Amino acid sequence: MYIIGYFMMAVAKVLDIVLIAFMWIVIARALLSWVNPDPFNPIVRFIHNVTEPILYPVRRRIPINMGGIDFSPILILMAVIFLRTFLVNSLTRMAMSMV
Repeated sequence: MYIIGYFMMAVAKVLDIVLIAFMWIVIARALLSWVNPDPFNPIVRFIHNVTEPILYPVRRRIPINMGGIDFSPILILMAVIFLRTFLVNSLTRMAMSMV
């Protein structure tokens, strides 16, 4: 049974790292929206391609755009923080109870 616990602990850690990386990519996307970056820059294209599939549905469903400010990155960041707090900690606690 301890193997499943260690596996769940590893999944929780990898999920935490992925969520942290995605959080920083969303922050970079929000900062890039303040300037006019080169759209052909590979880093800008990567950031746009990674975040747009998540941000576009939020923008479409919740059209909060007051004065040209896009609040969808804030909503996504709150969702990522919720997932890190709830899901990762729940997986870690469940794994610790199996070990």
